[in-house]
Amino acid sequence: MSGVLYGVGLGPGDPELMTLRAHRLISQAAVVAYPTLAGGESFARSIAADIIPAGADEIVMDVPMTTAREPAQAAYDKGAAEIAAALESGRDVVCLCEGDPFFYGSFMYLFARLSDRYEVQVVPGVTSITTCAARAGMPLAARNERLTVLPGPLPEDELRARIDGAESVAIMKVGRHLPKIRSVIDALGLTDHAMYIERASLPDEVVCPLADAPEKAPYFSMILLTKGADPWL
Repeated sequence: MSGVLYGVGLGPGDPELMTLRAHRLISQAAVVAYPTLAGGESFARSIAADIIPAGADEIVMDVPMTTAREPAQAAYDKGAAEIAAALESGRDVVCLCEGDPFFYGSFMYLFARLSDRYEVQVVPGVTSITTCAARAGMPLAARNERLTVLPGPLPEDELRARIDGAESVAIMKVGRHLPKIRSVIDALGLTDHAMYIERASLPDEVVCPLADAPEKAPYFSMILLTKGADPWL
């Protein structure tokens, strides 16, 4: 019989925000898989580093940092093939994914390649959005309100239209797009309604009003924005 592939959400970075199930699966894993970016260290692995068994085999998927899709697709093809080989040998594989596997998570690319041939179980994780809202003390939606989630790389005109028509907004993947996003929010007169959060839950976390945000932002940064009075009162 083939093994089971577990896509395990690790949460936003603080190991204490892992679920009990994630902790148990990782601590008992014979094979773990995880992505790295352009040959660097794996953020996912760093979250779980203290509980990965010493004798576990590790499958490393080196994903190039490029806007072209082909290199990343090739990396996931290679990783899926290595995972499939482990599964065929009867071993379970625990794939590490920061945040939640199905919310902008890299695991979904492996799921698409392997779920039609092997048993796959997805373990949800604490998302960056809920973590950022908690760290900023900023409830995002109540009653019938809508929460709009936007990726920072969207074109400026689309960002403006979607933010203008939204009630509460979470803008992810801010990074090098911060000046553009900042300009859009300022033009809409909403800067005073926005909070900036980077590396939520980590020791070097930054939480501040958008007006006080640094000039440059890392990839793991987010802007939360709510309009009007506090809707949860």
